[in-house]
Amino acid sequence: MMLTIAASSMAARLGARSSTRPAAALGVSSSWKSATAITRGMGMRVREIIEELPPNFSMDAISPPPHGIGKPYDNEPADPMAYVRKPVSSAHAIDLSAAGGVGALSKVDSAAFGPGGSIAHGRYGTLLDAEQSSSSTVPLEYLALLRPAAEGAAALREIIAEAASSSSGTVLVYGASRPAGMSAVQLATAEGHAVVAVIDGGHSGNDDMVDAIKGLTSEPGTAVSEEYALCKANFRDLVERTVTGEDYTSFDFDVNQYQFLSDFKKNLLDYVEYYPSDLPAAVDAEVMKFVGKEKDRANFKVNMAAYLSQFQPGADPIDPAVLDANFTVDQYCLFKKKFGIQTTAVISGGDDLGTDTNNFAPADIVRRMCYSPEETSNMRDTDAGEYYPFEFSTRAGPPPLAPILKGGPILGAIIEVTPDLTTACEAVASGKTLRAKAEALQFLTESQKNAYAAASSVFSIANKAGAPVRTVGGSLPGIVEIKKPTEGDIRKALDGMEIRDDGSSRLNYFIQVYRAGDWPVYEDYAIHRAKEPLSGPRQIVVTK
Repeated sequence: MMLTIAASSMAARLGARSSTRPAAALGVSSSWKSATAITRGMGMRVREIIEELPPNFSMDAISPPPHGIGKPYDNEPADPMAYVRKPVSSAHAIDLSAAGGVGALSKVDSAAFGPGGSIAHGRYGTLLDAEQSSSSTVPLEYLALLRPAAEGAAALREIIAEAASSSSGTVLVYGASRPAGMSAVQLATAEGHAVVAVIDGGHSGNDDMVDAIKGLTSEPGTAVSEEYALCKANFRDLVERTVTGEDYTSFDFDVNQYQFLSDFKKNLLDYVEYYPSDLPAAVDAEVMKFVGKEKDRANFKVNMAAYLSQFQPGADPIDPAVLDANFTVDQYCLFKKKFGIQTTAVISGGDDLGTDTNNFAPADIVRRMCYSPEETSNMRDTDAGEYYPFEFSTRAGPPPLAPILKGGPILGAIIEVTPDLTTACEAVASGKTLRAKAEALQFLTESQKNAYAAASSVFSIANKAGAPVRTVGGSLPGIVEIKKPTEGDIRKALDGMEIRDDGSSRLNYFIQVYRAGDWPVYEDYAIHRAKEPLSGPRQIVVTK
């Protein structure tokens, strides 16, 4: 009753002029003339009287609130406690050899905004004028690392120019997480070369960094940690598979399928002998021996029976002659299919396949198939009814799922000089005899030995292939150091640093920035972090 009165009063406020309109025009039947329906219909009508906009009215006439969407009030007072960051005008790399080994911000490996918006480098001079810098998309922090980036480009140019092959090939890089090594990895990948990168001991313990460098390469290239390169045979095989490609289709299944069957039969007979059917369960016989106090002997068998009930029973003996005669390759394929179904049932619970997962005895199934071979005339070329990628088959090799990628011949190797590698190479080079060199290696630290061994793996593979080897970031005894980067090398590094429209670039770094312009203490802290023995897988840049 109260709702009806309220609705009627609302209709009265809307005006009596509308109430004289027929009910059918409102979209309701004449039999239903409730005040609620009439009010709802009135609310859906288009208003006939439209108010005019006030003069000088526009969308910007009303300013947004100070903390809302849009520009704040012009007369809003500034917060006196708010800190306004200073604009960044320069970026500096850290030179650990400066000031007698104490370290300082580098004056040459730095980039700064010049007059009119131009960008100048402390080592290479003016990089971009005002017009170019306005359209450039190179981050200022990247320009502080332009020297190692240009050195990586120069090393890549020199080894390709000296390589015997003029086409794309394989490039080896040691110290791939360092600035110059990372530059060489990315620029070589962008030019279509396969890269086998080795992360030195300073960063090889960081799994994320190893995966990141691996992601910077393209198939069949890859990246490994320094510890992997210590095993020279494994690293040599990895490089060889990268050069020639992994041809898994060359495996002769027609010949080796009988070897698979022979190995299976041998393992089966060993299983039957080790787990005979007279044992309560297929477990080690040592478990059945009582080891304990005499007072527990009475309950040992009861407890052991409950324990062994969870295991499958042992297997009955199988005549080796019958096994060799009747259990053929086709029978093995059928058994393998049964075993695959059982494995799927165990993983999924067995409800959807109707398989009794608790009473599956592989040895008994083989024994029954030996004395009563199953029909194999309708078998296909694969073990199962359908072929599943990456499923092992004893009758046929898997079809090629993807083309075999080959890296091509080894073009050369690039070795970035690290502190551990420098110390190790100088110690070995100081020895005049083989005994002296061995003694020098003996007194090195573990990290220095690993650096020397891993870099030697890279050097020996390139040297055996007759490919050139270059060092970046310093010199090593007996290895050619790159020459001064040319204008083309600098331009290639700058072009690689440019961020494209999609947000990607060919040359990237993992940079940790310290804003010393806002907080001057960050300059000393950044130098302290860069001097740590394991400073982390990033390049430290200080901005002012």
